[in-house]
Amino acid sequence: MIFFDESTSINVITNYIKKNTSILRENEIIKKVESAGEGNMNVVLRIKTNFKSFILKQSRSHVKKFPHIKAPLERIFAEYCFYNLVKKNFFSPKVLGFISEDYVLFLEDLKKCRDLNYIYNSRKIDNDKINKLTLILHKIHITNANKNYPTNLTLRKLNHDHIFVLPFLKDNGLQLNNIQEGLEELGIPFKENTNIIRRVNNAGKNYLDTGSVLLHGDYYPGSWIERNDNIYIIDPEFTFLGSKEFDLGVMSGHLILATGQISYLKKICDNYPDKIDNYEVAIYCAIEIIRRLIGYAQLPIKRSISEKSNLLKLSKELIIN
Repeated sequence: MIFFDESTSINVITNYIKKNTSILRENEIIKKVESAGEGNMNVVLRIKTNFKSFILKQSRSHVKKFPHIKAPLERIFAEYCFYNLVKKNFFSPKVLGFISEDYVLFLEDLKKCRDLNYIYNSRKIDNDKINKLTLILHKIHITNANKNYPTNLTLRKLNHDHIFVLPFLKDNGLQLNNIQEGLEELGIPFKENTNIIRRVNNAGKNYLDTGSVLLHGDYYPGSWIERNDNIYIIDPEFTFLGSKEFDLGVMSGHLILATGQISYLKKICDNYPDKIDNYEVAIYCAIEIIRRLIGYAQLPIKRSISEKSNLLKLSKELIIN
């Protein structure tokens, strides 16, 4: 098996692509290989030729950003399956090739675009974008998509620990005051309240159950890409068949984290075209906010300790009430 990164020579990459795919034309040469962004999970390279550019994505047996955290190599296969199922909707990059034995996926390069992480700092998002993102999610949520769809259970278990377990443990190894002074104290109620922990555990069990609806699995601003008036969805490595409420809850949680406005939870539930369990959406929304504030998966946001306190209080109310 061959592993690629920014230091891999152009000759090695060229020979590999020519041998295993038909991506390169006869007179096409690779001019440059560079990182395609700050990916957390996988190696993602942008390959530029004299005619075009495209993306090479490869999974590792660990999380790229945190090499000490093991992760399943086969997650790239789940991502490949996701793109194949939703390709007719034109809101995701095209698959150009997939080499299963090397865990390599080639994708269309969505040029001149940016992810929506900027909403954390702007603290606002247009209603038109919210409507588009909600409708795209509805199109993703194919029912009974494929009985043989990857369960992605190993990666889901890793994600489960970081969403439903670690943020609620007293001794989880994370020094919250090193992130922001006073954050440790804000986390105490969520590690001592047995009612909250019980409800979070129940939500975690539901997350691990295999359902019948195709999910993105990590539907947040870092996975939302815009170019002109179009929005695209990327990075579905956490995809699985589950409950649509999980994706909706994660989406709602990040809009509340960005804006501080709980009204986005109702807006998303009201705009979603199908019947959903609003309380289940609210539970997942609250847990996503909590784990992003007092868990390992910190976001690129600047909020005062008072603002974070208000967000955590809001989350507590959503879980209990």
